[in-house]
This record gives sequence, C-alpha cells and structure tokens, in this order.
Amino acid sequence: MGTAWTYAKDIQDEHTAIRIRAGLMDVSGLKKLHLVGPHAIAVLDYVTTRNVAKVMPGRSVYACILNDKGFFTDDCIIYRTGPNAWMVVHGSGTAHEEIVKQAAGRNVAVLFDDDLHDLSLQGPVAVDFLAKHVPGIRDLKYFHHMQTTLFGAPVMISRTGYTGERGYEIFVRGQDAPLVWDTILAEGAEMGIIPCCFSVLDMLRVESYLLFYPYDNSQMYPFADQGPGDSLWELGLDFTVSPGKTGFRGAEEHARLKGKERFKIYGLLLEADGPCDLGDTVFAGDRQVGVVTCPSYSAITRQSMAIARLEVGCAIHGTPLTVRGKAAIPAIAHKLPFDDPEKKKRTAIG
Repeated sequence: MGTAWTYAKDIQDEHTAIRIRAGLMDVSGLKKLHLVGPHAIAVLDYVTTRNVAKVMPGRSVYACILNDKGFFTDDCIIYRTGPNAWMVVHGSGTAHEEIVKQAAGRNVAVLFDDDLHDLSLQGPVAVDFLAKHVPGIRDLKYFHHMQTTLFGAPVMISRTGYTGERGYEIFVRGQDAPLVWDTILAEGAEMGIIPCCFSVLDMLRVESYLLFYPYDNSQMYPFADQGPGDSLWELGLDFTVSPGKTGFRGAEEHARLKGKERFKIYGLLLEADGPCDLGDTVFAGDRQVGVVTCPSYSAITRQSMAIARLEVGCAIHGTPLTVRGKAAIPAIAHKLPFDDPEKKKRTAIG
C-alpha cells in the first residue's frame, strides 16, 4: 500500500485535528470483498460471529472471525448493500481466505475489489462539511451507510471509522479518488480539515480501545510455551458474538474458553511526558506481568497511555505497575477506553 507517512511536521497536529476539527485519511489498504448471491448470507453466518440475518440493507455491523480453536484471526465490518448483496471490509487477517473457502460450490460470487478506495473523514466538523454536499447526511446513524454522489462522483458513505470520533468512510472508485481527496482538502481548509497519515490511527485507537490485528495479538507477542492465538474473552471482543448464536466456525471452542483467560487487553496510564515504546515490558514489583502493544501520547490531555496485554490479576483499574523500556516509568492499569467511554461522539445525531 502506497501511503504518506507524514503530512504535518508534528503528528500531534494531525491527532489534534481529528479530535478538535477533522482529518482526512487514505485507508484504502483495507481489503474489500463483495459477496453477491442467495448463499452469501449462509457464508457470512458461518464465517463470522454475527447474526447477519438481522443486518438490513443500508446497515453494517462489526464482526470477528475465528479458527477451529476458537481463536481470533481477523475482524471486519459487514455491509449489507442489497437483499443478496454484501461488502466485507477487513484488515490483514484470514477473512478473504475463509470466505472464499466457504463460498466454494455455493450460489454466491466473491469479488475482491482493489479499485474501491476508502477515504476516511473523521472528526467533529466532518458532518458539517459533508452536509454542504450530501442531503440527509446528518440523519445517517452510526453503522449505517448510503449510496449517493459527492462532487459528481458516485460514492458509498458509511458512518464508521477507526478513531472514536464522529466520522465517515467514503468508498469511491479509484478514478474518482483524487478528485474527492483534493476537493475535500481544498474546500475544507477553512474549517481546519487537514490530511492525516495512517500512523496517527495508532494514537487514536489507544484512546478509543480499537485493536489492530496482529499487532495486539500473540502473533506479535507469542506465549513462551504455546502457539499463537487469543480468545475473544482475552481481547474483550466477546461482545461481537450475537446473543444466542451458535454454529459459526469455532463457536464451541469459543464458549469453552470463557473463564480460561490467560491475559486481558487493558489500558495503562503512565507518569510520563511522552509515549513509551512498543514492546516495553510491564512489571508488578519485580515480576513481569505484561507487555505494551501500542503506546500513545496526547498533546490535548497531556496523558501518556498504552494498550497492553496484562495478567488477569493485574487488569484491574488502579493497579500500580511499572513500564520498563529505556527507563522505568510508574504507571497504573486503566480501564479502556480512555476517550469518550460512553461513545457519545461517534453515535451523535444531528
């Protein structure tokens, strides 16, 4: 994926823009799959943890994908674009392979769409900018989407994002992406909208408890005596299993793993004037109890934060800890998310 590593001189300026005004990011590296046909719903129902039959056209849902051991291997957003038409947007895990495998021999077509770009406009003024051009955008609810036009180009706009802010993902053809990108930045400059790099997402996701496969997982931080794989209970993603749903891949093992957590994804609040480093170790006294998977520092709140993999007994809000890297930094275990725990920003209407 060709992408800019920096736009502003200081990445904190991009973080501040998204939290206070808005920023535009190119997240086209996310993979897009279209499923069309009467068996599409059966494929998605088996591969993912959600009851997709309840997802109506114009709506979407966040879902996870497990292997036969009940371990997490990818996450995705499933969009229902018609009665028998769906789009799945996922990252670097196994979603594509699992969907193609389950679709074999069924009445469903699976199309990998590398021409569909994803431009993500995130932040409090994003809706004010789009309202000038897209009728009804203020009424578009969280995890809903609409087919429309923007600057004369056909687009699908989704009320989703990866920032914890009120934001919109604009799905647009490759040939129209430069027009949409350039026009948003030109017309949005007076509102403080700036281009933002992919890396700023790490800062935002720490504050908003948004995980990134495989960087928060045992694929990156393996157990000493076990193969890779984390349960949804350990990651705090068990909410993605629709109530009462069974029969999806890994369902029985997922249920069996409840109460057998080896660690917990949890937050850290550090006494520091900047971020710690990826892979810094976490100690309780003289005993290592975890590892930092993603650090962050906010110039707005002046807080040094991190997502960490902690022993279950230490994943309790207020537990005193020490982060050891270039220096020993006092810290406490802190519940996630740090920012907007009631999700009022991303779900606001009007």
